[in-house]
Amino acid sequence: MDEQNNDQLKTKTDKSCKVHRTTDMDKNKPAYCVTDVPPWYLCIFLAVQHYLTAFSGIISIPLILSEGLCLQHDSLTQSLLINNIFFVSGICTVMQVIFGVRLPILQGGTFALVTPAMAVLSTPQWKCPAWTQNATLVNTSSPVFIEEWQTRMRVLQGSIMVASVLQILVGFSGFIGFLMRFIGPLTIAPTVSLLGLSLYTSAGDKAGSHWGISAMTTALIILFSQYLRLNPLPVPAYSKTKKLHTSKFYILLGLAISWLVCHLLTVFDVLPSDPAHYGYLARTDVKGDVVSEASWFRLPYPGQWGTPTVNLAAVVGLLAGIICSMAESVGDYHACARLAGAPPPPKHAISRGIGIEGIGCLLAGAFGTGNGTTSFSENVAALGITKVGSRAVILLSGLFMILLGMLGKIGAIFTTIPTPVTGGMFLIMFGVIAAAGISNLQFTDMNSSRNIFVFGFSVFSALAIPDWITRNPEFLETGVKEVDQVLRVLLTTHMFVGGSLGFFLDNTIPGKLTQRTVTEHPNAPSHSQSKSTDLHTSLGPSSVKNL
Repeated sequence: MDEQNNDQLKTKTDKSCKVHRTTDMDKNKPAYCVTDVPPWYLCIFLAVQHYLTAFSGIISIPLILSEGLCLQHDSLTQSLLINNIFFVSGICTVMQVIFGVRLPILQGGTFALVTPAMAVLSTPQWKCPAWTQNATLVNTSSPVFIEEWQTRMRVLQGSIMVASVLQILVGFSGFIGFLMRFIGPLTIAPTVSLLGLSLYTSAGDKAGSHWGISAMTTALIILFSQYLRLNPLPVPAYSKTKKLHTSKFYILLGLAISWLVCHLLTVFDVLPSDPAHYGYLARTDVKGDVVSEASWFRLPYPGQWGTPTVNLAAVVGLLAGIICSMAESVGDYHACARLAGAPPPPKHAISRGIGIEGIGCLLAGAFGTGNGTTSFSENVAALGITKVGSRAVILLSGLFMILLGMLGKIGAIFTTIPTPVTGGMFLIMFGVIAAAGISNLQFTDMNSSRNIFVFGFSVFSALAIPDWITRNPEFLETGVKEVDQVLRVLLTTHMFVGGSLGFFLDNTIPGKLTQRTVTEHPNAPSHSQSKSTDLHTSLGPSSVKNL
């Protein structure tokens, strides 16, 4: 039966593509649909572009986690984590395209698991010792230091693996359809927006290491992604119908240019060479000889940091991130299908997609990325820009990520990105994540005092409560250590507090369906869909996973 459904879906997709091609006047129609295969050179170019689009979001995760793992001064290990997450992201992308939802949707790390992971690593039990914060006291080859960070990594590994079991069960059982009935815009909006808002400290600290470089990075990213987005670079292409012609694609250059400027300022010794002086972290040689020390080839494998362990508080906190990730992925599937010229994904395809993402999280935990995997919203948006919805392109991009994940030098190069450049990128990225969460409110009636109350109270409480708990940790001393840990992780995870309040209030405060979900919006579900499992699946892509 499933194979029959797949054949029917493929037939509908092919017909949809043909219809799209007959309406050349409609510029929103894709040039290549899901089952199409562009010329090999175009496939390579687009695959690399998708890789670069996901690049900033993927490398940001290990760089943020390194602070909680006590790895601020171990650039070589940071490069290994970057290799790991690219390698696993590539594997998960291939699995999703072939066995999952079978749409051109790229998989990568998720910020939905970063927040609870950092909440776990900030608890008294796992907080980094003071000596690991001092570069002069850290010997990266010391067994004591290695055990410090690997102990924390193993806890994240085991806890992510256990939490991923829920996603696997929810996906392959089809329970995701029932779950989505109760997760609406007033649950997703505070949850996603708080992912970005809760990371303002990390962004500020990194940007503050040299505000001039950070401002330049931010300005360049804004220039290329906003002001010049209507002036893409023409690239030669060939097809049987159009023969030799040019296609236009967008290339993100802001990060690369800022990186190059910092390198030139370092070469000409313009930036201070004394670590005690302001602006030193803008140098590209701060990480020492990490590139020369890294191996050329390295094959990541499960359990490379030791046998994973499990922490109850970490599992509970990460479960909140898993649920958030699932809700966002369902919206991504629908948006991806629309942009790729395919019909809306059926329930069984969505269930497979979520199940495969659960397996991806299990693999990410086993390989020791310190994170999970999810659909990448920014790559979904890229489909609308390139007008190429071929899953062959995404499949090739996944293979590229696997290959680059095995090249140790590549991961080492990424760690040399200066801190203020990363900070400038974070200012854009986390701001967009926060705004993307708020944008989900367009699918609910914000003229309703009920909805204004639910969203406002959820967000403000999620900022106030974790801050107070952090400053008053003794308040949660119940006498049972395990209970204290669980409560502390949950109540200091902004997205859990905001999402839980939004979920509870939205599902208990009386309100009409027309208040809770705007049906007039072209992307919103109709009244006839409101009783189906797709009630809230048309929320569209929110950049919960990156920029």
